[in-house]
This record gives sequence, structure tokens and C-alpha cells, in this order.
Amino acid sequence: MGAIRRTLQPGGGRPMHAGGTAGMEAGQAERTPLKKAIGRNMLLFFVVGDVLGAGIYALVGEVGGRVGGAIWASFGVALVLAFLTAFAYAELVTKYPRAAGAALYVNKAFRAPFVTFLVAFAVMCSGITSAATLSTAFGGDYLEQFVSVPTVTAALVFIVVVALINFRGISESVKLNIVLTTIELCGLVLIAVIAAATVFNGEGDPGRAFEFKSGESVPIAILAGAALAFYALIGFEDSVNVAEETERPQRDYPRALFGGLLVAGVIYLAVTVLASMAVPTDLLAGSSGPLLEVAKGGPLHIDTKVFALIALFAVANGALINMIMASRLVYGMSREGIVPRFFGGVHAGRRTPLAAIVFTTALCMLLIAIGTLEKLADTTVTLLLCVFILVNVSVLMLRRDPVEHDHFRAPSFIPVVGAVICAVLLTQQPGSSFPFAGGLMALGVVLYAVSRLATGPVEMDTSRLEKVETPD
Repeated sequence: MGAIRRTLQPGGGRPMHAGGTAGMEAGQAERTPLKKAIGRNMLLFFVVGDVLGAGIYALVGEVGGRVGGAIWASFGVALVLAFLTAFAYAELVTKYPRAAGAALYVNKAFRAPFVTFLVAFAVMCSGITSAATLSTAFGGDYLEQFVSVPTVTAALVFIVVVALINFRGISESVKLNIVLTTIELCGLVLIAVIAAATVFNGEGDPGRAFEFKSGESVPIAILAGAALAFYALIGFEDSVNVAEETERPQRDYPRALFGGLLVAGVIYLAVTVLASMAVPTDLLAGSSGPLLEVAKGGPLHIDTKVFALIALFAVANGALINMIMASRLVYGMSREGIVPRFFGGVHAGRRTPLAAIVFTTALCMLLIAIGTLEKLADTTVTLLLCVFILVNVSVLMLRRDPVEHDHFRAPSFIPVVGAVICAVLLTQQPGSSFPFAGGLMALGVVLYAVSRLATGPVEMDTSRLEKVETPD
């Protein structure tokens, strides 16, 4: 998932009244302290970058192992689900253009600080499990093009390096995201061209793209693959966290969300169809670097080290961004008093949240040691499917909370369908993902309880979740 996730920053703000506008004096709306620097085209590119993450570099083969050669079918179903949930986000981000994302929407809908905490902690855990997934992919076949190291060992060393970079301090920007997106996009286009040349040269098997896993009914096989393929598409929800930095979110977000998903979806479908035709499914499924198998075949094959470097860059970038998000979110929750305040410690020299970085890195290392690539990806999807169900329900609940500005409105049946399909897809998650996800959330509850015992009853300061800037 090559996405930039923004966490909540400490800051004040007056609670919002029932009409949905921020507290005002003399009729003037409160303004966000963040710079509005993202225009329509930049936002579209940002959404594409959110979706075009490292997931497809690592999981094409794993999806093929579940569905068979028709990998595109599972990605297609996952794309439809992403579009349905995007309708919910499009309505909520244009209605409440703030940088809090799912935590804001669930907080406003349920008015339950503990539920808001669970959502925020689930998003944090999804970042850690995603980083563990990508670290495992980093230590696999792509790295083996340069050096042969046991996968778990390489992944553990890699995540420690990520932690050191995180500790030193990382300055993210939209321009950097554009550069990273361009590199990842070029890698996927390159794979599509190489695979197409292989098929047209008669070395592939076009019929393979329409074969399903034997012994399984077609719908079950597609859903099983879609439950994992969704990992490669879940980055779209991250873009709502730059709402405060977008010039005209009410106008531009729906176009960017749907346009970005469409662009990324077309690329994903092209890559999966052509990769399946060019390379036997068993070969893709048996590799932790499946697109590497495509890159080295056909008349336009390239040096595998070239493509491996592109893939490693994409995977490393995704892991780093997810760990930055996770550590800052733990830090933010500590500052709010909803996890032990120890995690709010900041290094005096580097001014980075050292305790939170150590905690999230240690948790990630544990997951790397006990989880497989597929299991970690499944856990990430399980956590976010639960969040998406709540977001879809929040859309309907917040229809009773009108705001004074125009915003996108999804047809009422779409959030219902989105929530139901998320729930159905959740039933297709392998059983092994639930103990992982449940264990992580249980850890969150323990941290919440420890904080309450240490400091007494706390109420999550949601005032800054409530500030909504009235658009110009």
C-alpha cells in the first residue's frame, strides 16, 4: 500500500453545533492551520498514488493461488467494492472536510469515545500489519536478485532500518508522492508491456486468464481471491486525510476519488490479465515476487535486477509510510490520554516520537516473525473491512446532521450495499486472520484500560475532530 496516511495532530477547536458548522465569532469560520496547496489535478494524482501501492507487486501470485488463472476477476470484484465504499468517503469528506478520516466520521455518528478509539487503533494496526506484509515481501524474491538472505531475517533487519529512518525524521510532501507514484506506475506499465509482448509472441496462454481453481465453485473462488486482492486497493481511503490541504475539497474530492480508482483499476486489471496469460498460475503463486516472473520472460524481457529494484523501492516506500503513520497515531492517542502517556515521549534531539516508534516497530517485528505474507495481508484487510462497515453505516446515520454547505450525496442504497458486501467479504477472510486482528485489538483495549487505571476516567478530546471549515 503505497499510501501517505495522515494522523490527528494535537490542537484545539470549538465543538460543532448540531447544524454542522464550527463555532464562529462575528460570522467568521475558523480556518485550518494547514496550507491549502493541493489542486484538482494534484489531488487526482495523489489518489492514484494512494491506490497504486506495493500490494500488487507482492500479492498477484497469492490471489492466483486462491482463484486460479482468472486473477483479474478477483481484482474486479475488489474494485467494485472499493467504488462502493468510495461513495461513502466522497459524501463524508465533502461534508466534513477535515484530516481525521474514519475516526471523525465514526465519532460524529456514534458519539462514543471508546468506539472512536477502536476505529483509530484499528487503522493504526492496519498500518503495522501492512508494513509487516511489505517487509516480508521485501525480504523475498525481489531482494534475492541481489543477495540471498532468509526472508524473515531480511524482513526484520529491513524494519529496523525503517525504524531508524522514522526516528531520524521524515518530511513528506505531495511532490515526493508524485515522484514515488510515477516510479511505481512505470513499473506496472513495464510489466503490462512485457507480458503483452510475451502473449503476442506465442509464448503465453490466453486461455489461462479464464481458468478458475479446480475443486472450488467459481463464486467462492472469486470472493476468496477478492478478499486478498482488496489489499491492493485499500489505499484510496487515505486520501481523505489531506482534506484540509485541498483547495476545494467539496468540488474536487468526488472526481479525484472515482477518477483515481478508475485509473488504478484499469492498470491493475491490465496487469493481472496479461500476467496470468504470460506466466503459469502455479509459478506466480509460488513466488513472493510474482511480477519478477513476468519481467524475465518473452521477447522484451529485462534484467531482473532492474525490475527488482523498482519493486523494492515501491515496497520499502509503502512500509516506511505505514510505520510513520502508525507511530504518529500511537503518539497522538498517548497525548490524548487514551493509551499510556509513556508512548507520548519525544526525543529531545530528533523531535520524533521515540517510544511510539519503538513500540510499533517491536509489534511489527513480532508479526513478521509469526506471520506469512498472505496471513499478514489478510489481517490488514480484516481490520479495514471492519472500519469500512462502520464508515458506510456512518453515512446513513449522519444524514440527520445537515451542514450549511453543498456536498456530494451518495444514493442511499449504496452505503447499505457497501456495508453488506464488506460484511460478506469479511466472511471470506481466512480464519487465521481473525486471531491476529483480534489479538491486536485486545492489545489496544489493554492499553486503554491501563491508561484509565493510571490516570482515572478519561474522555477522548474530540473537539478537534469536530471542527469543520466552512468552504469559501
